[in-house]
Amino acid sequence: MGDLGTYIPIILALTLSQNLDLGTTLIFTGVYNFLTGALYGVPMPVQPMKSIAAVAISNHSFGIPEIMASGILTSAALLLLGATGLMRLAYNLIPIAVVRGIQLAQGLSFAITAVKYIKSEQNFAKSKSAGDRPWLGLDGLILAFACASFILLINGSGDETETETNQIDGIEIDRPNPRRSRKILKFITSIPSAFLIFLLGLILAIARGPQAINHFKFGPSKINVIKISKHSWKEGFIKGTIPQLPLSILNSVIAVCKLSTDLFPEKDVSATSVSITVGLMNLIGCWFGAMPCCHGAGGLAGQYKFGGRSGGCVAMLGVAKLVLGLALGGSLVKVLVQFPVGVLGVLLLFAGIELAMCARDMSTKTEALVMLVCTAVSLVGSSAALGFLCGMVVHLLLRVRKAGEVKSCSEFWLDTKV
Repeated sequence: MGDLGTYIPIILALTLSQNLDLGTTLIFTGVYNFLTGALYGVPMPVQPMKSIAAVAISNHSFGIPEIMASGILTSAALLLLGATGLMRLAYNLIPIAVVRGIQLAQGLSFAITAVKYIKSEQNFAKSKSAGDRPWLGLDGLILAFACASFILLINGSGDETETETNQIDGIEIDRPNPRRSRKILKFITSIPSAFLIFLLGLILAIARGPQAINHFKFGPSKINVIKISKHSWKEGFIKGTIPQLPLSILNSVIAVCKLSTDLFPEKDVSATSVSITVGLMNLIGCWFGAMPCCHGAGGLAGQYKFGGRSGGCVAMLGVAKLVLGLALGGSLVKVLVQFPVGVLGVLLLFAGIELAMCARDMSTKTEALVMLVCTAVSLVGSSAALGFLCGMVVHLLLRVRKAGEVKSCSEFWLDTKV
């Protein structure tokens, strides 16, 4: 459940604003989850393409045909890049500091959005805040703070607690019954915090709108082939594919592979295979009205934060989505509308922070400078592509400067020797 903080708000917003077929999307994304979990063996997430979703939510003339056209074109480009080996080349050439900058920007963007979800009530259909959130109630601030406190108590700051030694600041300390302490710690960290919080949110959603159950329609939604006109192809490419493709290359493929290597060094997740799977997913599902999806570093960080250590967790999530899509179809939206947004904000907050913390391995000032320039431009300009370009320019200029310094030192040494 670690990446539902991004999945549910985007899918819900598109369902309310553009009549996206929730049942069809659940069925296809469920299949995607199961297959990618089995294929990669890591908690590889399946999330909506965010740039396409942002355009569709803010522009009501960008309807279902345009959404699907942009998803198909983006996926075709990714499939081509993967099949020709160009994605692997890009993965090997892009410096790690630039990748960390993209990850830091995406993580901070998630965290900022999460704070907005927690602080203010949301109108997902119009993609804007609807006033301050009250302290009390079934979706109040106290509930959000309680969920955040629960996650901190259960998950702490991450895996570092598991390798804790008997030293604090280099000083040996006596710990009563360390074996018992380790057992207690192991028990606490094994509690599925994200699942319990999501279950709580589901119970509260039913409590907030019990009449929604009366509107359940059993059985899957009718799946139709989407008809895409020439105008829809054009609009989808200009408004959807162009802004989405750089983000998909950087965050859905390259950053995901880098993060997977960091978290699961024993697993082989290549840029080529990830690019191809994203392409194949949408070249099938989008023709039937399923939301264009991709992988994402934020979703992977969220899964890892809440205990995901194998492909089994996303495969189980896929089965759950598939069952709900087949059993309830689009009528499930009646319950999701009542889901406490503050609770989703808490899940998204910790997923974003986990992704941002990947940047802590930038140990030199040169790496930090490249990373922070990339992050700042990505956040302010709301464009990962622009941040990437600026980061690459700074990286190349610093390399040129370093090469000049080396040459000058060599010439000085030769002159001195003569």
